[in-house]
Amino acid sequence: MSQPLPQLPKPEFVLVSIEAPPEVPTQIAVDLRETGIPGGLIGYEYRPLSEPVYFGGIGERGLVAIATSGLFGRIAVDVASGRVVHIPMTESATASHVNRDLGAFNRSVAAVIARFPFYAEGDEERCEEVAEELRDLVSRIDETALVHNGFWETFCDDVGIGDYADWDE
Repeated sequence: MSQPLPQLPKPEFVLVSIEAPPEVPTQIAVDLRETGIPGGLIGYEYRPLSEPVYFGGIGERGLVAIATSGLFGRIAVDVASGRVVHIPMTESATASHVNRDLGAFNRSVAAVIARFPFYAEGDEERCEEVAEELRDLVSRIDETALVHNGFWETFCDDVGIGDYADWDE
């Protein structure tokens, strides 16, 4: 007999203003302080770091990590372009696109949180339908967000297979 999955608490969207250390380029530091970053998403998909971390050797002008993603990944801002990217913290780490900028990322997270809970108990057959709703929602905010194997596509795929369900397995 399987144990019931723990219920996910209803997340709330909050923006957190964070101070960057001196090595973070000025414009990124200003964006993090004035625009802010989400205080969280759902589960472990996105959890803000207490302080941004500058990686100068990745990308054209470096990346500023702002959050963890999953067990080992990071969400970061690309210094050269201002894009939000996902970095799998592995030996062959290549940044993949998340959103065109910090504002689009914040709006995407807010929209996904507003749509939660994604399905009610007994809605197993609606999982993929809800995932499509989320894909549409995110792509209306940022048409660049749903890249192949990217953060938002993977998140929506997880919703589509019921990973964010509150019912028994």
